Amino acid sequence: MTTCWYEGPLAAFDTETTGVDVETDRIVSAAVVVQDAPGVRPRVSRWLVNPGVPVPAEATAVHGLTEEHLQRNGRWPAPVMHEIAQALAEQAHAGRPVVVMNAPFDLTLLDRELRRHRASALGRWFESASLSVLDPRVLDKHLDRYRKGRRTLTDLCAHYGVALEGAHDAAADAVAALEVTRAVGRRFASRLERLAPGELHTLQAVWHAAQARGLQAWFARSGVDEAVDPAWPLRPDLPAAAA
Repeated sequence: MTTCWYEGPLAAFDTETTGVDVETDRIVSAAVVVQDAPGVRPRVSRWLVNPGVPVPAEATAVHGLTEEHLQRNGRWPAPVMHEIAQALAEQAHAGRPVVVMNAPFDLTLLDRELRRHRASALGRWFESASLSVLDPRVLDKHLDRYRKGRRTLTDLCAHYGVALEGAHDAAADAVAALEVTRAVGRRFASRLERLAPGELHTLQAVWHAAQARGLQAWFARSGVDEAVDPAWPLRPDLPAAAA
């Protein structure tokens, strides 16, 4: 009997940053975790980055990483971004799906950092083997769309009974997102077990676009002047950023 993707090997990726703007903010820490099977201790790769720009107090208040600490202990971004992209490419070549909570944020930020420091786009790393992304936020929102409340990682952990120890640490958040994704798979097994990760990747792009349209309509009704990007798992380069 073939093992369902949510009971098989999974990886996860997460970042901590200087802020929430994927075009201008920087990665200060990142983690890729790999778990060969449920319950098995994950292998963790961590990176600490000196971003070369000021770290706002608001960001430090979230993840606890001060500008002084990063200057003293962080590495320069260029080699780190190369290593992270290489680690994700290894997952693609191994056929191992990668869990990324709110994928358009972390993956777009990584893409912009690669462009900034390596003159290279993230997509280049997946030309020979496609990356299958699993986004628990998109999955949960599609499969349980009428549930009220927020859907942050903390909220999803509480809803699915996943322990989140050390929130806003990249490795801890990555492990928690991976466990939430397994829990989503089990809870909605009847709708997910026949789908291969590659098929699910394609479906999530459609689901996210529909979710973005719904949010955009809600913003319009509420008088909120904010654009919602429908692209998933990676936002396209803005003309201004490409110039």
